[in-house]
Amino acid sequence: MLKYIVKRLLISVVILLGVSVIIYALVRCMPTDYIDIKFADAAMTNEGVAERIQEFKEMYGIADNSFGGILKGYFSWIGNLFKGDFGTSFVHEVPVTQVIAEHMWISFGIALVAVILQFLIAIPLGITSATHQYSARDYSVTVFTMIGLSLPTYFFAAICIKLFSVELGWFPATGQVNPQEIYPETFAGAMQKFGDLLHCMILPISVSVILSLGGLMRYTRTNMLEVLNSDFIRTARAKGLSERKVIYRHAFRNTLIPLATMLAGILPGLFGGMLITEQVFGIEGIGNLGYKATQQGDIPFIMGYNMFLAILTVIGTLLSDIMYSIVDPRVKLVK
Repeated sequence: MLKYIVKRLLISVVILLGVSVIIYALVRCMPTDYIDIKFADAAMTNEGVAERIQEFKEMYGIADNSFGGILKGYFSWIGNLFKGDFGTSFVHEVPVTQVIAEHMWISFGIALVAVILQFLIAIPLGITSATHQYSARDYSVTVFTMIGLSLPTYFFAAICIKLFSVELGWFPATGQVNPQEIYPETFAGAMQKFGDLLHCMILPISVSVILSLGGLMRYTRTNMLEVLNSDFIRTARAKGLSERKVIYRHAFRNTLIPLATMLAGILPGLFGGMLITEQVFGIEGIGNLGYKATQQGDIPFIMGYNMFLAILTVIGTLLSDIMYSIVDPRVKLVK
């Protein structure tokens, strides 16, 4: 196991280097950059600004967009990365690691709760759909989840805001506490702020859960049907075991084996933020900042954010392989 992990980690380093080359080249090939966007208005009214813009570009290391200039910029960036320096954000004017550390936790909180609820709801729905195949229950669950899969996030979120925030006034239209709200610096004040935060998060979390149920439910249903048609399930029933034991003790445990592969995508999803959801609800999470950074040409943050996601993806894939070998003894890791 240790040899396998070390080998995978070494391969992951090569993969991450390749990913960093591709991302950096794509970012540098963007039609505009941070300096152009920042001084766009001034450049239209003042002819002398163009020289100043070029000076700023040279200071930020983005003046030369030729192959040699991009290559030089990449090696400069990767050299700083090996020193633990992801660079300084053009927009926020603080280290990229600081921006990520400050804003990823709200995204993590929303995603963690959403993932837990997603599993708690989708897996039982998948099981009941499989055990009552072609029944009214099966069709009802399938239609409900397919509606969730079909609705775009921005459309469904807008409907929820219109209904529950504007019309009924049950929840705030934004997913964060009003920054102008002043809370007493006491335990009661802290609890009040926490309660308000939970109240604000209900809509974003609900939207995320409802729209993500379909895939996991269908995945569980398909695997459950495959397991229920296996020979060992027929044998368990032939021995006189109750249907509940057959389903939950034998069939469900084997259904969990393919679900272990989903761990690879969960980890980057937890910390990477939900771009559209955060955009619609005005949440200053890491996904929203990553989207804005792309619009603003904030190269250091774009690179830091995408490498952060790439590292999480590699770690998630490794954990998924390890978990798969643990839950299924038939799988052997290739050393």
